[in-house]
Amino acid sequence: MTIDFGWFLPTMGDSETIGPPTREATADYLVDVARAAEDAGFTFALVPVGTTCQDAWLASAVVAARTEKLKFLVAMRPGFIAPTVAAKMSNTLDQLTAGRVLINVVTGGFPAELAADGDFTEHDERYARTQEFMQVVRKAWTEAKRWDHEGKYYRVQGGNVFPRPYQQPCPPFYFGGASEAARNVGAKETDVYLLWGEPLPMVRERIADMRTRAVAAGRSIRFGLRIHVLARDTNEEAREAAEALIANIPEGFQQMMDRHHAAGDSEGEKRQRELVAAKEDLWLGPNLWSGIGKARLGVGTALVGSGENVARRLQEYADEGIDTFILSGYPHLEEAQRFGKYVMPHFAGKAAVAA
Repeated sequence: MTIDFGWFLPTMGDSETIGPPTREATADYLVDVARAAEDAGFTFALVPVGTTCQDAWLASAVVAARTEKLKFLVAMRPGFIAPTVAAKMSNTLDQLTAGRVLINVVTGGFPAELAADGDFTEHDERYARTQEFMQVVRKAWTEAKRWDHEGKYYRVQGGNVFPRPYQQPCPPFYFGGASEAARNVGAKETDVYLLWGEPLPMVRERIADMRTRAVAAGRSIRFGLRIHVLARDTNEEAREAAEALIANIPEGFQQMMDRHHAAGDSEGEKRQRELVAAKEDLWLGPNLWSGIGKARLGVGTALVGSGENVARRLQEYADEGIDTFILSGYPHLEEAQRFGKYVMPHFAGKAAVAA
């Protein structure tokens, strides 16, 4: 099985330790990170969305123009843009970059962020809307003639999106979500179902469940894992670096995080918070550390260790069926280089190679 490695473009700024950004997300810095990822052997980069992030599509276009091979996993956000317009945007970037576009379908986020953007839709209805959105986008990508759509959330008459995708038949959908509503959408619509970093038994259970759901829908899907990494020459060096990473968390920051999560409705976030609280020493298993979740929203686990041991843990996930890894580390420039130096050689012949 070929393994596809993705990195992360820090469009909210970057830092040497967890805390306020110490490096601005300038065009030059984002290009430096992207080029480091290319050199390290990564085939794509996740471009995040959120209140503190730059616009993912515009940032991707700027960085793509100054890189050669890296693909960009860019977010479509149902509820904030018409599916036909989203398809036109993806097709344009896909054509202008000769196929360097992947699509990350982002259904929600924290209710406060959604409200700030004007979306007050309830959790399960957001996923119902997402499913129809994905169906309409796929029509826009693949229908050769004018087409119509009549649904609960979207109505299209004489759909005819130009340009067509560069990738044939279309770019792949990436999508994640741990709730029942999200799992149903993922099984029926996505190409790559994404999980956040969790211990192997939890990952194994979710993969088995999603495979069963996909088969029931007459489909097969791939699986990806979103997790942080911190690789060094030895385990001891990596652990010291991990402790330094969270050594300067501002006073009161944990209370702010707790309030933020208490107002959320994400099942994935809930599972990550439970992992942070599961072990007092923050070590969930060999090389799996939840310390990063003490000071970061979203995925809160990291693989920490020597290059050999980080590679071993990644291979264990791959053996369970994960063929795509979306990784990140602080600061993203140097950690991409370290991953290329310490970990990537262990996947020689197994890692996907960018065209």
